[in-house]
Amino acid sequence: MLISALLNPDTCILQEDFPHMATKTAPKPAPKAAMKTKLVPLADRIVITPLKQDEVTASGLVIPDTVKEKPQQGEVVAVGPGRLDDNGKRVALEVSVGDRILYAKYTGTEVKLDNNEYIVLNEKDILARLVI
Repeated sequence: MLISALLNPDTCILQEDFPHMATKTAPKPAPKAAMKTKLVPLADRIVITPLKQDEVTASGLVIPDTVKEKPQQGEVVAVGPGRLDDNGKRVALEVSVGDRILYAKYTGTEVKLDNNEYIVLNEKDILARLVI
């Protein structure tokens, strides 16, 4: 019966037909929404989210993705504990979470996590803090 059932696609094999071959189901893993990943920077590193540029100019022209410049402004999301000086003491960073900063154009490491884009960069790559 098993061979004929495998050869004939219209025939369905049920678990009741073979009770001695019962299978156990594995427990389901936790849903991905419950598992939240968090970036924690080390030493004098900072995690920022780049600010999006306007896609339309003031005169109403739409800027395509191929012409857009790389953003240079971002908002600080996480800050490391600071670097160690020559005496072994921690030197605190000059920016804090929530600050808007201006950073060098091609610096940092881009990371995409949980459908969000982040940039991890060193404190020395920050050019200025924007005060609004």
